[in-house]
Amino acid sequence: MRLRNKPWAQDKIDDNPQVVVADPENRKGKWHQIFENDNPICIEVGTGKGQFVTEMAKLHPNANFIGIERQKSIIVSAIDKINESGQKNVRLINVNAMQLINFFDKEEVHRIYLNFSDPWPKNRHEKRRLTHESFLEAYEEVLIPGGDIHFKTDNQDLFVYSLHSFSKYGLILNNVSLDLHRSDFKGNVMTEYEEKFSAMGNRIYRCEAMYRRK
Repeated sequence: MRLRNKPWAQDKIDDNPQVVVADPENRKGKWHQIFENDNPICIEVGTGKGQFVTEMAKLHPNANFIGIERQKSIIVSAIDKINESGQKNVRLINVNAMQLINFFDKEEVHRIYLNFSDPWPKNRHEKRRLTHESFLEAYEEVLIPGGDIHFKTDNQDLFVYSLHSFSKYGLILNNVSLDLHRSDFKGNVMTEYEEKFSAMGNRIYRCEAMYRRK
């Protein structure tokens, strides 16, 4: 799907420094200063229009949330949601997740959320999948020992690939669901895509993958 260009997007980003952190590379190892507390830091890679990260911030006031979104034309919607919510425990950064270790220090993050990531179905694009080994290495670098990934998708092939990737890397799988909305899982917060896909009758897959403590 081609994104509609929003030439004013950068101006909106610049006008909302209380939401979008302008210099995330200079915040590496210092994110607690941004939030002015020592609460756990959770990040969502590919936050889209911000529904998930905003709702999580409401439900978990004793945690800090950072949404990562590289598309300027999308992140502006997340800015609006956060401003409307009035939540102070959520921020956004407009960067590419491929450079994750440039923005977070070793063991600075408690949890990573991957929601409805691009499946990149062609084999030649495997390394772009957010559950590829190269990304798992980066996540391990920034996560605390025993930190975990919470992963959701409606794409069965990506889910199967991700389970294999997690297992091959040595992660411990928990709460694996092959049909989340028909399971007994409690506390699910839906993304915009999740609402859309589930309304179409698509099955939602979910799992948690925990890194082993060193």
